[in-house]
Amino acid sequence: MEDIKNGRNVRVVRSDRRTVSIIIERDLSVTVRAPRRIKEEEIERILQEKAAWIERHRAIMRQRVAEEAAVAPMTEQEKQACRAATAKALETLVPMYAERIGVTYSRVCVRFQKTRYGSCSSRGTLSFHAALSRMPREVMEYVVVHELCHRKHMDHSAAFWTEVERYCPTYREARRWLKEKGSAWLR
Repeated sequence: MEDIKNGRNVRVVRSDRRTVSIIIERDLSVTVRAPRRIKEEEIERILQEKAAWIERHRAIMRQRVAEEAAVAPMTEQEKQACRAATAKALETLVPMYAERIGVTYSRVCVRFQKTRYGSCSSRGTLSFHAALSRMPREVMEYVVVHELCHRKHMDHSAAFWTEVERYCPTYREARRWLKEKGSAWLR
């Protein structure tokens, strides 16, 4: 499929989902995730309708990629130190917030993930990006609260965000920081 405005290819990924999402990739291409039954014409209409949004987010991605290039990659020694510092901080934060929120978890993993700051499996495994300790403390705490709240709500529903806000009232600022500056650390 062609993105009419810029003549770039648009990749369409169909799956068992209900909504359409548009993703701007690092190479500035567009990926559309869509329900299996949606017609090509409807996808075209959505792309036309969202053309200004796509261009705005391409500019944001262009800037992010440039900022990431300015952050020097870590040496293996720096990665090990970073992983250790994050694990040490999480030893305190995770149990403290788990108790406040009233949830349990099975274990905590710290690693250099490619695309996520944290994740929570249905079995209670919490995984965190090793570079969290290099980010502002409020951001790290937000990621911990976010993942622990998934122990109550395994989605991003209104109830989930209400729960996050209860334990991290400044979560919107932390999310904004991650959106604007966080991707430079995902390496």
